[in-house]
Amino acid sequence: MNANNIWEIAESYLDGTMLPADVASVNARLKTDPTFAAEFNENINLINSLNSNGKQKRFRTMLTDIHNKQLTEKPVKKTFALPAYFWRTAAVAAGVALITSIGTYSLFINSANKNASQYSTISREVEHLKNVQKRQQEQQNAIIDSIKKKNAPVIPTSEVRFTGTGFAITNDGYFATAYHVINYGKFDSVYIECNDDKYYKAVLVNYNEKTDIAILKVEKKNFKFAKSEVPYAINNGKASLAAQIFTIGYPKDDMVYSEGYISAKNGYNGDAGQYTLALPAGHGQSGSPVLDANGNISGMLTAISGPEEANTYAANSNALIDVLEPIRANMHLPKNSKLAKLSREKQIEQLEAYTFSVKVYKK
Repeated sequence: MNANNIWEIAESYLDGTMLPADVASVNARLKTDPTFAAEFNENINLINSLNSNGKQKRFRTMLTDIHNKQLTEKPVKKTFALPAYFWRTAAVAAGVALITSIGTYSLFINSANKNASQYSTISREVEHLKNVQKRQQEQQNAIIDSIKKKNAPVIPTSEVRFTGTGFAITNDGYFATAYHVINYGKFDSVYIECNDDKYYKAVLVNYNEKTDIAILKVEKKNFKFAKSEVPYAINNGKASLAAQIFTIGYPKDDMVYSEGYISAKNGYNGDAGQYTLALPAGHGQSGSPVLDANGNISGMLTAISGPEEANTYAANSNALIDVLEPIRANMHLPKNSKLAKLSREKQIEQLEAYTFSVKVYKK
């Protein structure tokens, strides 16, 4: 059986013209004759490839010519011989590759020549669109910047001179701090820096120099410290001796937490408007809220003693209410604390939005 015979068998096998008995014979030989099986399967694959390209007859003739030429040429001595079907496969594959490459190249050249101007136009159009989009984005950014500048507070260019802590009295901008924080050297302007790193200018509303309490209000229209109302109330009456208290404030750039207890119901030199606290505090914490275990305001930090005593003093809640009284009609003061049933960690999370750094600027 030669190559042509196997090719014809494969053709007949594929196109369904082979008799059933011959199909059975071929199947049996495929199982028992590896050499036949290899050449047969190779021819099957080639015929499938050629059928898909409509070139079967042409390549069959070429295959016969190659085979006949090999028979007539003088054999060359070789140290290693590859099977004949390998060379037939290589020849057919090379022919297919050559024809495919020539056709593809020709198609590409014609298409490129035909559409060169279209590519150029599209490129310029895309560039044009990019420029338009860029100009639109620049215009939108300019509008956004304008809105931001219009709404954002102006931070003074002068250097901050004094800092303290403040806490919200109402959500619409009223807050308390120590009077001495804003009165050092007669302040030029007062700003608060909230926990979102934004600055807001504030104006003095009322104060009591003796009790060292000042009430201010943020100037910005429709200002809110947070989305919800202030979560704590101000206690009426003095707290008990040894009552547990805590505070948060800004002796540094970050918020600092301290806890302790009321060690005396009166303050410095027996001042009835103050408490004496066993609570660590430092410079910058003046104006910090003093809260009881339920999260209500018991007072406000105002001073510390010398190192030999290590006492902290706070204006009590009664003194704070006295300063609020003349302006109370303009305020909506919470009556109950929303922090009572929360853990200390959750209480602090709620308080962060309503406690902030107070910064005083002087020309």
